[in-house]
Amino acid sequence: MDRLDAMRLFVRIVERRSFTLAAQDIGIPRSTVTQAIQQMETRLGVRLLQRTTRTVSPTLDGEAYYRRCRTILDDVEDAEGAFSGAKPQGLLRIEVQGTVARHYLLPGLPDFFAAYPGIEISMSESERWVDIIREGVDCVLRFGNLPDSDMIARRVIMLERLTCAAPAYLARFGTPENLDALADHRMVGLRSLTTGILRPMDFMVDGEERMITPPAFFSVTGTESYLAAARLGLGLAQVPRFHAVEDLARGDLVSVLTATPPCQRAVSLLYPRNRQLSPRVRVFIDWVVRRFAMQAHADAAGENMS
Repeated sequence: MDRLDAMRLFVRIVERRSFTLAAQDIGIPRSTVTQAIQQMETRLGVRLLQRTTRTVSPTLDGEAYYRRCRTILDDVEDAEGAFSGAKPQGLLRIEVQGTVARHYLLPGLPDFFAAYPGIEISMSESERWVDIIREGVDCVLRFGNLPDSDMIARRVIMLERLTCAAPAYLARFGTPENLDALADHRMVGLRSLTTGILRPMDFMVDGEERMITPPAFFSVTGTESYLAAARLGLGLAQVPRFHAVEDLARGDLVSVLTATPPCQRAVSLLYPRNRQLSPRVRVFIDWVVRRFAMQAHADAAGENMS
């Protein structure tokens, strides 16, 4: 096994967290995998992998070597693809905000795979801030304000948001006519996964953003539970319009405080600034931008017809 093949094998082990699964993926005996990694560790003079009875994980040296291997393999793939004209292929790791991904990305994936049958996507859902380099993620799709980082952030859409509540909640607490009325209301709390702090409600008033934090007798960290709690009448909520459009049509939720709507929020793609993007990452990013534009157009057309 030459060094490039050994690197591919090592990367696959780290990705699959298993010698056995990596061997099955590549189509070689498990004994060959074990021998190849032992030879690699001997040659480098460091231990790359921690083995337990259930899983395999990289050591600190292994994580560093994994990132270098990925860069080298991506460069080789890029160089060969430029001359062969072959379509991009390989594993693509993406981290997404689930609600946004389910509405905008998933419906279009059959077309993406038809265009790029050699690409495999591993998608994780999370609200947390991801360390792209350390966790081996190719790109991240995020909703809302972004913390400062050295990542490139490419905005793909600005989402309109609304304040809403269930009819049962409004029957109990009344419909707020203005922001001063929020003193007598409560919100469904949405807590940050990283800090645990409740996010205030925000409103545009004469072109400026105003933050208000009504009492929250129930709080969550996930957006699906957040909307479900609003449907149950547990408080006011602020969500992207696309997320609540069916609830509004059925009457399960009612839009309130329409004269002072929440600020629009961006959906952005983030990817490393200091790493050359592989062909599969480039085509995926370009596809995501087109996909969001197409879905936004379809949403607007659907609302105009209703």
